Amino acid sequence: MPLRVLHVDAGREWRGGQNQVRLLTRELGGRPGVAQLLVTRSAGALATRARASGVPVAGVSWDMGLDPRAWWGLLRAARRFRPDIVHVHESHALTLATWARRWMRPAPRLVAHRRVDFHVRPHGYWCDADAIIAVSDAVRRVLVADGVDAARVSVIPDGIDPGEIRAAAEAARDFRAELGLAPGTALAVNVAALVAHKDQATLVRAAAAARASRPDLHWAIAGDGPLRGGLVAQIEALGLADRVHLLGYVTEVDALIRQATVFVMSSREEGLGSVVLHALALGTPVVATAGGGLPEILSPEQLVPVGDAPHLAQRVREALERPPRAALPGRCTARAMADAVVALYRTLV
Repeated sequence: MPLRVLHVDAGREWRGGQNQVRLLTRELGGRPGVAQLLVTRSAGALATRARASGVPVAGVSWDMGLDPRAWWGLLRAARRFRPDIVHVHESHALTLATWARRWMRPAPRLVAHRRVDFHVRPHGYWCDADAIIAVSDAVRRVLVADGVDAARVSVIPDGIDPGEIRAAAEAARDFRAELGLAPGTALAVNVAALVAHKDQATLVRAAAAARASRPDLHWAIAGDGPLRGGLVAQIEALGLADRVHLLGYVTEVDALIRQATVFVMSSREEGLGSVVLHALALGTPVVATAGGGLPEILSPEQLVPVGDAPHLAQRVREALERPPRAALPGRCTARAMADAVVALYRTLV
């Protein structure tokens, strides 16, 4: 009998976590002895892209985090599919799956995936999972500090498909030309949602600190979010409107990363930073703050303290002259991730 796995993710947005769900389910789809079904928002990008990868999808109505229609759709899918394991990929999915599991017979084992290093509520639903997958040691430490049984937490890093990324990076879009920059202009790129923990405010301050010594350096931030207005105001106040470019949401992120002179992450908190894995796969030099799990995939010479804009500016300038050498860790491929996840499933069933 195949191992039956029901994946659950709200899929109400498309970010790194949803791409990880797509990659994992795609990899598992080719494994003998594993049957799977993904429950997610019907009209979401995750549902569309997972289906395109050959993953069976049960679409449900899921317009808010704890949508009762999603709970009912999840329960109906589980009763038809009869999973051995329910694998949830974000906190709202965990809450709904915990409620729904009480009505499932036989009750499946519950695996919860944690991709961010935010604190969780002590004695909450994270403590009810039979196993938790943390994408880094940094995430594991936060979970254990918040009362989760350490024996239930396994560290399995996010994974990427290097070939897929390199192919996507060949997109014809020329970002320097769009920005009115000459070919070869030094360009530092950040790709992240415009939210507090990504801390692009520090990146903008680094741009100000670097301008005197590298007036030729431009900075591009790809992403959207609630802090866009504040960043626009900060850029204007620092007189950087001609040097720092807010690109909004960009679909061809791999092409942008490949065209960057240096890739920069300024996060205060970061589960692992899967977009950094894209930069490593493309051979783009990386400079980052030492937030969350980033030190687990980057070397000390690529890192600066969280919030330290002058030091970040210095490291970016150094990277323009002497690009740091870093390779994609072998444990951070989609195949390696799927191997480790299946091994964990087998310990539970």
